Amino acid sequence: MAVEYKCCETQFFLNILIIVFLVLFAGLMSGLTLGLMSLSLVDLEVLAKSGTPKDRIYAAKILPVVTRQHLLLCTLLICNAAAMEALPIFLDSLVTAWGAILISVTLILLFGEIIPQSVCTRYGLAIGASVTPFVRILVWVCFPVAYPISKLLDYLLGQEHVALFRRAELKTLVNLHGNEAGKGGELTHDETTIIAGALELSEKTASDAMTPISDTFSIDINAKLDRSLMNLILEKGHSRVPVYYDHPTNIIGLILVKNLLTVHPDDEVPVTSVTIRKILKVPESLPLYDILNEFQKGHSHMAVVVRQGHKKSPISDETKEVRVDIDGEKSNSLKSKRSLQKWKGGSSGSLRSRKWNKDMNSDILEIQGKPLPKVPEEEAAVGIITMEDVIEELLQEEIFDETDHQFEDL
Repeated sequence: MAVEYKCCETQFFLNILIIVFLVLFAGLMSGLTLGLMSLSLVDLEVLAKSGTPKDRIYAAKILPVVTRQHLLLCTLLICNAAAMEALPIFLDSLVTAWGAILISVTLILLFGEIIPQSVCTRYGLAIGASVTPFVRILVWVCFPVAYPISKLLDYLLGQEHVALFRRAELKTLVNLHGNEAGKGGELTHDETTIIAGALELSEKTASDAMTPISDTFSIDINAKLDRSLMNLILEKGHSRVPVYYDHPTNIIGLILVKNLLTVHPDDEVPVTSVTIRKILKVPESLPLYDILNEFQKGHSHMAVVVRQGHKKSPISDETKEVRVDIDGEKSNSLKSKRSLQKWKGGSSGSLRSRKWNKDMNSDILEIQGKPLPKVPEEEAAVGIITMEDVIEELLQEEIFDETDHQFEDL
């Protein structure tokens, strides 16, 4: 009789231990389901590369497990369901049927759902990293059942679970991280403005940032650089001046004002006798990012915006054919090349050196003995866009130089 009582007592405590284990196991599976599955691969990659030292370690451990999300989800749900279904069986041997149901629901709700999910919501990264070896074992144990279900989910729902933000969402997220939003963000107003400007830059085109051709200062190629014209160029304060032929909408090139330093106004040198450089032609609808990429190539920091009525390459090369041969041009070009080599300082392997390693004469227009180009009416210039215009759109603020302030004062 004593042996039977002792056996029953042992069975009772064994059932209690199994019940406690099942409740804790179900709670762990429920918490991991919320904690691990709520972490997107993008979030984990960001933490693994730029998080705190602890977060980097945690994310590096979790990433291999979370990569196959459907397989992990099926494993956790199968284990959770098995624990919750087995719990009433062991409770039924201790209490009545209705008591087993009442106790199992209470235990599962409190210790298997509410508390684990609350804890894993706050500390899911650390808990997930700690139990990663155990989760790997569960994946292999449940693999025969979880794998077919996960493949079916991959087929029906797709495998992509990358939670990338859309451009508008990312802009809103950046604004929320600004210190002006009052949410504890560290980004300053200037930082949020520049980031927002960079995100909007791909949606803006040349027509949004250009200066209309009617407001642009340009000179006729048949004009003479007399004192009046030189004073006008000096007053405008531009570093580059567009050159047109026959009509201001027929821009054929540009002059660098610094190249006019050796020109004496009393000589009344014709515009055709100075170096005229090539100028890019871009359509109105060309995105500002593409224009910025063209400016970065070093050919020119100014472009003509044209209204093209037919399909054509985004960047036109029609204006890349004018060169004016004058005395000393070859020596000036040689000096420029030597200056470039001196500036490079022997670091020919750097990116900047490779980028600027080009023929200095390749951007000079050649009009000697050639008819001056005249564009069709449907490709007439409608505006001028410069590197400064694109940067202003990026900064979303006006950039004023010395001459701009001077004109404001006047």
